[in-house]
Amino acid sequence: MANALTILTSAIVPRAKAVPASATAVAENRGGWINLIRESFAGAWQQNITVDFNSVLSYNAVYACITLIASDISKLCVELVQEDADGIWTEVSSPAYSPVLRKPNRYQNRIQFWEGWILSKLMRGNTYVLKVRDNRQVVTALYVLDPNRVRVLVADDGSVWYRLNHDNLSGLTEAITVPASEIIHDRFNCLFHPLVGTSPIYAAGVAATQGLAIQNNSAKFFGNKSQPGGVLTAPGSIGDDTAARLKEAWDTKFSGENAGKVAVLGDGLKYERMALTAEESQLIDQLKWTAEVVCSVFHVPPYKIGVGQMPTNNNVQALNTEYYSQCLQALIESAELCLDEGLGIGEGVLIAGKTYGTEFDVDNLLRMDSLTQMDVLNKSAGILEIDEMRARIGVKKTKGGNAVYLQQQNYSLEALAKRDAQPDPFTIAKPTAVPMMPPAAQAEDPQAASNDNATAAAAKDALLEIWKGLG
Repeated sequence: MANALTILTSAIVPRAKAVPASATAVAENRGGWINLIRESFAGAWQQNITVDFNSVLSYNAVYACITLIASDISKLCVELVQEDADGIWTEVSSPAYSPVLRKPNRYQNRIQFWEGWILSKLMRGNTYVLKVRDNRQVVTALYVLDPNRVRVLVADDGSVWYRLNHDNLSGLTEAITVPASEIIHDRFNCLFHPLVGTSPIYAAGVAATQGLAIQNNSAKFFGNKSQPGGVLTAPGSIGDDTAARLKEAWDTKFSGENAGKVAVLGDGLKYERMALTAEESQLIDQLKWTAEVVCSVFHVPPYKIGVGQMPTNNNVQALNTEYYSQCLQALIESAELCLDEGLGIGEGVLIAGKTYGTEFDVDNLLRMDSLTQMDVLNKSAGILEIDEMRARIGVKKTKGGNAVYLQQQNYSLEALAKRDAQPDPFTIAKPTAVPMMPPAAQAEDPQAASNDNATAAAAKDALLEIWKGLG
């Protein structure tokens, strides 16, 4: 661990730059700058209503949303791409950047790494990734840090620094302060400060707390064998001691596991069960509403986590495209850009005359059904090569497949314009036969015969070209 820390500290750029004494921590609580305002809504503190972060994460809708988003993004392969002279990005491999994309660090594979990246951003609003460099200053490892162990510092000159507490997994055996160049900071919903991200849980906390309360109350209700409370009445007045004794005896013998047992009452005692109104019984509707609120905050279609009805649209691609555009795209684009800047690549950065970038492969996410996919490939004739079409369905290249095919009846606009310029565009002029010199004449004057034959052949070729152009 100590060696890892030594490598890390020696890779800080610039080495000679010290942490400014004026660097102060930015308030990173979910309430923004004002530490005193931590209420989920006005008056919540007076009513003893609090939003517990860990409890909110246990609510099924919150858990389903964050794990769905994280798993859908983490399963996408991150590719190193290069821009060619035509502005087209194609996948390439580089010994400087490809290894860290395939294996970000020593204890996580790429799926686990990206899952941790997205979960940190969704749960805390901030993802802090520590970069470890080699002697070439090339990033060789990336570590997602615990947001609770990171503090953002801003100096008077506007420079940004990050105070990192010890983290054995990341190789930090002691606290260290590093410049912003050594941290990838992907933040979400910066409502209060440009360097402070806000988790969607900030807006979904109350709905999640209500949903948990409904579930807990339902668990207690069904734990009492689905029987509500009741009233034990006597024909005459009884003292407080007697009432307390009767209540305790009743709760002990006829509630919980003992609910529904036969009770023998004397002295005119009578038990009347409380009845729930129709409105009070609509727990399912209330629970569904809280889940829908959570989905709206995370921008997840409710049917994705089993809430509500599945859309009747049978176009799988259309549903996935909607989910991608309203929920995943911003997270993916932000991660790509942060990774480009963290690796020191991206648009506008030339490395040995080449422009590199990173890109998530979203084809698997937006995969179409088989019928639609084949229809799209069929309509891409004349645009894609046969091998490119086959690659999209996982089929190997074939002989003659490295060409773009188009049917012969298609003509260029230039050829059609030449045809339309003729007096009668729909009459095809046939080439006029050019008489050849008889063999006897050729024998008498071979040079003249050769010249005449060459002229005739050139005239014939010219007429054939005109004929072909008229189509």
